[in-house]
Order: sequence, then structure tokens, then C-alpha cells
Amino acid sequence: MGFKEILPSEIEKESFRIIRKELAEAGVVIPPDVEPTVVRVIHTTADFDYADTLLFSENVMGKAKEAIRKGAHIVTDTNMALSGINKKSLAGYGGEVHCFMADEEVAKEAKRRGVTRAYVSMERAAEIDAPLIFAIGNAPTALASLHKLWQERGFRPELIIAVPVGFVNVVEGKELIRRMDVPYIKNTGRKGGSGVAAAICNSILYNMDI
Repeated sequence: MGFKEILPSEIEKESFRIIRKELAEAGVVIPPDVEPTVVRVIHTTADFDYADTLLFSENVMGKAKEAIRKGAHIVTDTNMALSGINKKSLAGYGGEVHCFMADEEVAKEAKRRGVTRAYVSMERAAEIDAPLIFAIGNAPTALASLHKLWQERGFRPELIIAVPVGFVNVVEGKELIRRMDVPYIKNTGRKGGSGVAAAICNSILYNMDI
């Protein structure tokens, strides 16, 4: 097989075509409302396991798009995810993207309390006066913080994207989100990451009209 010459503008389109072709050949049928998200995550990771392991709460896409139309802000737990989310598309609906992980006050508070910066970052984010979507791709402690805010304060985001990657409390953190009365997109198991979190956000932003 030789190297295939293809225009830069066509690479993503061809990648999506290949992904959909291979899914069809494997007999994998994905519900139409979540198919763009699954395909974009596979495109980001080259990992077809996501076709089986991504889980979506009922009508989550409709709820997420409605939140964005209402001017929802997106909060991430890494600057990598912050960089990857299409801020221009979100701004078109009045939203912004936030990450408080590098905030000096967050770092001081986390050290004083003996918790992670991600844990405190979620508390800081909960104070934003706007509908909120959380895109967590790295820190399960961020999910624990959101769960506690829900339990103790009745805090209810518009959506939680729970896809942290790793080995410690990752599976358990994702399970906490499933138990909450909050729309979610989550991945089972240890896989995930900032790129996956950003890809999920972008899949919603790029398909607002469907």
C-alpha cells in the first residue's frame, strides 16, 4: 500500500469515511443522535473501543445543544482540553471556555485543604453565573467534587462529560456521575483523556443543527 496523496482539506472527511465504513463492516450500529460524537472520538483516538464504551444519558444531545443555545459555558480540568475546544463556535452562542487549574488562588486553597487543584477548580466553576457544561478528561477528583456539590448544594450542571483517563479512581469517578440526576456522556473503563473531552465538546458544537 503506497502513501496516499490527499488534500489537507479532505483528510478529516476521508478519515470519517473510513471510520464509518469500518463500523459498518463490523456490524456496529450507533444511534443517529450520538453517531457524530462516537465517530469524532474514534477519529481523535484511532480507538474503535469507544463505539462500545461511550455511554449517553437519555436525550443528552438535545439537552446539551439547548444548553449551548442558552449561552452555556464549558469548564475543563486541563489547559489541553481548553485549547482543543472550538471557542469561536461556542462564542457564537454566547458561551466561554474556562479552566482554573493554573489559578494561583485555586492552588493555594488546594494545598491548604490537602485536596487536588481539580477538586477546588470545580468549586470555583460552580460560582459562574451561567448554564454550565463540565468536560473532564484527566482528573477523577473533579468528578468527586462535582458529585459532592450535587449532594450537598443541589448543584446541577447542564451536562457532565466524564472521560478521565488513568488508573486511580477513574472508573469509580465515572460511576459517581452516572448516579447523579444530571445529563452525562461518559466512558466506561480507564480510557479517556483531554483530547476525548474536547472532541466530545466539538462534536456537539459542530452538529448543532441536527
